[in-house]
Amino acid sequence: MPDILLAPDVAQALRDGHPVVALESALITHGLPRPLNMDVAREMEEMVRQEGAVPATIAVLEGQPCIGLEPEQMERLAAEPSPVKISLRDLPAVVARRATGGTTVAATMHLAHRAGLRVFATGGIGGVHRGHPEDISADLPALASIPIVVVCAGAKAILDLPRTLEMLETLGVPVVGYGTDTFPAFTSPTSGLLLSLRADSPEEVAAMARARDDLGLRTAILVTVPVPEEDGIPWEEAQSEIETIVAQAEREGIHGPALTPYLLARLAQQTDGRSLRANRALLLQNARVAARITRAVSNSTQF
Repeated sequence: MPDILLAPDVAQALRDGHPVVALESALITHGLPRPLNMDVAREMEEMVRQEGAVPATIAVLEGQPCIGLEPEQMERLAAEPSPVKISLRDLPAVVARRATGGTTVAATMHLAHRAGLRVFATGGIGGVHRGHPEDISADLPALASIPIVVVCAGAKAILDLPRTLEMLETLGVPVVGYGTDTFPAFTSPTSGLLLSLRADSPEEVAAMARARDDLGLRTAILVTVPVPEEDGIPWEEAQSEIETIVAQAEREGIHGPALTPYLLARLAQQTDGRSLRANRALLLQNARVAARITRAVSNSTQF
């Protein structure tokens, strides 16, 4: 069994030096309800193609890490009755047991980098949980040790965003506002937290990635893109809803891997689906920006 299986179009693009964008699959298995999960996954791939790059949705199917999914493979993943939510710690067991599941940010980064991909688009990264500073997502150490470009809408707003930013600073991860001076808050365009780095074009991000490599650094470049204003939820409103939901999760004893899906599902209920619409909008925008960045990276002869 091959270590990593590349879809034919992804393999060809990598051989030819054409731009490729990695996409996660946990949004299909755990992040979005049906049928929105498949709709958004397909739309993200189409957005990448429209921008002149090749999409590579990453998942593990029956123990086989796959870089790029055929339509029938994506359907099979979405239909899996008990898919595993695969982070880095889970990869060895999932592969050894020939299980099937969707890869989180950390696991997607690892597999993408091993396959030679340079840019990855996702929704929001994990971080430090509210009220539990010891509960830190595996996404953060992955960002500190896997040198690719990660395009996101900041960290999920249900998290402790100030502590998440502090942890990223401690880990040496450059956090870049794409067209913004503040840290986006997932479904809200801004958290109000100031960033020290800003880029206004794909070429600026590509130059930062090239400089990182020239300096021998091994961190990701975290590019944070605000959700479009017309689709986002104002931060003050989102904060109020989130505080209520976090308190309810505490009362119900929900924690660990089950906490984030619970909080996101409750947030969708509390906002009458507005958070899902914002999630869709930011995922598509991140796919667009990532495709433009990977084209700039591919066009850079010094990268």
